[in-house]
Amino acid sequence: MDGQHQPQKETPSEERRQTEAEQLKQPENIPPQDGARQNKLIGFLTNVVRGAAIGIAFIIPGFSGGSVAAILGIYEKLVGSVADLFKHFKRSILFLLPILLGMILGVAALIYPIQLGLEHYPIPTVSLFVGLAIGGLPSITDKLRGGKFRWEYAVSLMIPLAAASALCFIPSANEVDLFGLDAGGYILLVVIGIVGSCALVVPGISGSMLLLIFGYYTPIVRLITDHLLHGANVGTSIGVLACLAVGLVAGFFTISVIMKFLLKKFPRGTYCAIVGFIVGSIPAVYVTTVNRYSELSGLYSSPWYWVVTVLLFLLGAALSLILVWYARKKQKRETK
Repeated sequence: MDGQHQPQKETPSEERRQTEAEQLKQPENIPPQDGARQNKLIGFLTNVVRGAAIGIAFIIPGFSGGSVAAILGIYEKLVGSVADLFKHFKRSILFLLPILLGMILGVAALIYPIQLGLEHYPIPTVSLFVGLAIGGLPSITDKLRGGKFRWEYAVSLMIPLAAASALCFIPSANEVDLFGLDAGGYILLVVIGIVGSCALVVPGISGSMLLLIFGYYTPIVRLITDHLLHGANVGTSIGVLACLAVGLVAGFFTISVIMKFLLKKFPRGTYCAIVGFIVGSIPAVYVTTVNRYSELSGLYSSPWYWVVTVLLFLLGAALSLILVWYARKKQKRETK
């Protein structure tokens, strides 16, 4: 009917513009389904690499897997996925599985070369990771922007800083014989695993340092490198690691629930505490390393030793800053 408005048809030029805009949203020559699969694969591999970094941090005395997760920008999601494992099982598993795989691969692949580096060039080796930690701090301090900085936040910063720094001054216990444990010794391994899980969840608390203090770190490393990887005492080695794993999983879940609550209720105060733990762990790393490898103090007189130390520190800081820059750029792109 003449009086009624008929829907206007889009002109050919408008249709062409819409088609071109839709094409720009997808990579060239990649159908939408393939693009989604490609993004999922990239996300999976990225989380494997993140997991490897978290695992590597766990085996270096003074470093924390939680710190690495915070620096990589996945701390909240990691804690939330663990805390909500039974509530959102599929979603949590899809996120945690590649990270767990990466942790296993990272530890298996690098525990031996990192131990070699620590035994022969300890200060340069840890300086690389200190640089990574310091260079990644902006990814955490970004979350403190906006709003007033109250005195409670200063307390939240200073107490963890002092606690993390003081860890290195606790005397280490005698090394445990993991091949002569009784039933009580295996139960104690579960407790040690729970304590070690603090390092996976609480940034700045080093699980390897705690294991070192309790006399378990070196025996566990030797159990893996000198026995398990060479096919010797496999049954005992698997039993020891299984008990530790039970404790790690139980502690990891419990502490993740607590950290999720703190991040939800007191986000700025919690992040201040995280910064305090990370910064406080840095002097602890060097003190622990110097004390543990004191027999190598003769190397300190070589200027090249310190040149390499500084270069590795700068390399670590640069790598972290690049990751922070990339994460910020990606976040800006996603918010547009």
